[in-house]
Amino acid sequence: MIVIVLLLFAAVIFLPQWWVKRVLTRYQSPRDRYERSGAQVARDLLERLGLEAVRVERGEPGQDHYDPDARAVRLSPENYDFGSLTAVTVAAHEVGHAVQHADGYRPLIWRTQLVKSLQRFQRLGVILIALMPIVILALRLPAAGLTLLVVGLASLASGIIVHLMTLPTELDASFRRAMPLLVKGGYLRKEDRWHARRILTAAAMTYVAASLMGLVNFWWWLRVLRP
Repeated sequence: MIVIVLLLFAAVIFLPQWWVKRVLTRYQSPRDRYERSGAQVARDLLERLGLEAVRVERGEPGQDHYDPDARAVRLSPENYDFGSLTAVTVAAHEVGHAVQHADGYRPLIWRTQLVKSLQRFQRLGVILIALMPIVILALRLPAAGLTLLVVGLASLASGIIVHLMTLPTELDASFRRAMPLLVKGGYLRKEDRWHARRILTAAAMTYVAASLMGLVNFWWWLRVLRP
């Protein structure tokens, strides 16, 4: 019974991450399916939308995102340099975030502010958990140690909540912004539209996978700290 529960737990945690990676990788071939690369599609979309001030930059591998502070769409090398279906679709998704920013889309603004605050809070949480044994054993202050533990665990749990709260913003960028841009602008072949929807779903689900991985991290700390 325990083995079955563990297998189910592993499936719930890792299957979304595996599915997202599989979908994005599947449509990275052929790399030259479209004449324009992801970077060129992003640049063209931004200019059509009057967002010339937004830069398109080559990012780190696997790190496609829109940076609202720098006003930059950053695409991984695979999506920046090549014209695969994944590259074109992911580029449109990140442009969708730039459109949200330009429109003053409040969920994106709230998410950006929340992520900044919680990143500091999470770093503090790890420090507080590390200090807990010192406070309890060396200083003999069990109540203070318990407080540090609670705050530390809350900081870890906050990351899970943020990722889940991010999902509506990602779905909006994918299906309310990116998909209409791709279809109306004639960027996609007709037979690729259904596949592009799968890619856009995967792009949004990356945050669900991240929240589940955060849950694993939270559970690990609970196991470590359990007396």
